[in-house]
Amino acid sequence: MPDSLIPYDEIVQEALRAVVGRVLREVERDGLPGEHHFYITFKTGAAGVEIPSHLSERFPDEMTIVVQNKFWDLTVGDDSFSIGLSFNQIPANLHVPYAAITAFVDPSVDFGLQFHVESDATEPAPHEDAENDHPEPTSDGVDGEDGSNVVTVDFGQKK
Repeated sequence: MPDSLIPYDEIVQEALRAVVGRVLREVERDGLPGEHHFYITFKTGAAGVEIPSHLSERFPDEMTIVVQNKFWDLTVGDDSFSIGLSFNQIPANLHVPYAAITAFVDPSVDFGLQFHVESDATEPAPHEDAENDHPEPTSDGVDGEDGSNVVTVDFGQKK
């Protein structure tokens, strides 16, 4: 297959990350409707990410936050969002650029987006889920085992 001179992979990822921004903007304006809630996974070391040092030490590569019952000060911008969450009863403010997001899941409707992030040849160490104060997830396909309604963008690496 010939190499494209048009960066389709970047264009598609940017468009899908805009979906995340639009959803968060609606939540900022109207609150979470019904049973909707989100699991947002992002690279903690990505440019523009601002999280407390105790969280970056615990999650040096990637972490997942839950936007459900206990959040505050959600502020949504064109390129990033900020949110207040509680981790083991300790409040924290996070600032996350959309470019740092690797996954966005709304388990209430079995919807998910996964983003391919180019990385070095070494694989990151496995991480624990962030334990911000939320109910435990159920085993109703939240993890995308069946793949329904999950959009995965992975264009691979150029050779």
